[in-house]
Amino acid sequence: MAEQVSVPRHIAIVMDGNGRWASKRYMPRIAGHKQGVDALKRIVSACPQRGIDTLTVFAFSSENWNRPAEEVSGLMDILAMALSREVPKLQTDGVRLRFVGSRENLSVRVRRGLEEAEAATMGNTVLTLNVCFNYGGRWDIASAAARLAAAGEPITEQSLSGALSLAHCTDPDLLIRTGNEMRLSNFLLWQAAYSELYFSELLWPDFDEAALDAALLEYGTRERRFGKTSDQLSDPVASKA
Repeated sequence: MAEQVSVPRHIAIVMDGNGRWASKRYMPRIAGHKQGVDALKRIVSACPQRGIDTLTVFAFSSENWNRPAEEVSGLMDILAMALSREVPKLQTDGVRLRFVGSRENLSVRVRRGLEEAEAATMGNTVLTLNVCFNYGGRWDIASAAARLAAAGEPITEQSLSGALSLAHCTDPDLLIRTGNEMRLSNFLLWQAAYSELYFSELLWPDFDEAALDAALLEYGTRERRFGKTSDQLSDPVASKA
């Protein structure tokens, strides 16, 4: 077996289960989303300590607009509050914040908040935190293809990869989904082509450092072959064949 990379450099997380967490406690769904922010803060702090330099999270999908208006409005309020409260700490901790997704349907207040947060943390290098907000994998691919076509550039795997919204970082090594659901839900459809997948039964507000370590431990046992065989990976001559 080939030597394993013990820690992924880039992990992506589908933060699922906030609403169910709240419902189990007879609380409004928005209370679960607030607890989800606390869970994200824990994981953001934990990543650099474990050698992870990029974290990408699915915060709000393009399909989430179909949820009840009250919940959508509450999510926007939580985002605005989190930006005002957490950006100073992210700046202190060296976290660069990048928002990935369409901004067309967002209010002026939210768009301004995203832009200001990105500008304030632009020079940070300890951890890149990509927040996929109003994002969908199909939207990402279609938008990249449209930009290439409009520029008269050929659409190839290489050019398309370079035009995607996460072209600034490597593809995720590990993709985690919480909430005991086993699907991608239109998240990073292109970038996750060779990601290792890990599904946790925990609802997102309950996901903590120990849960992250369990996922990393499982990742460390995986053999990443990228279409090759185990023999090719262990034999440098065969791997070039």
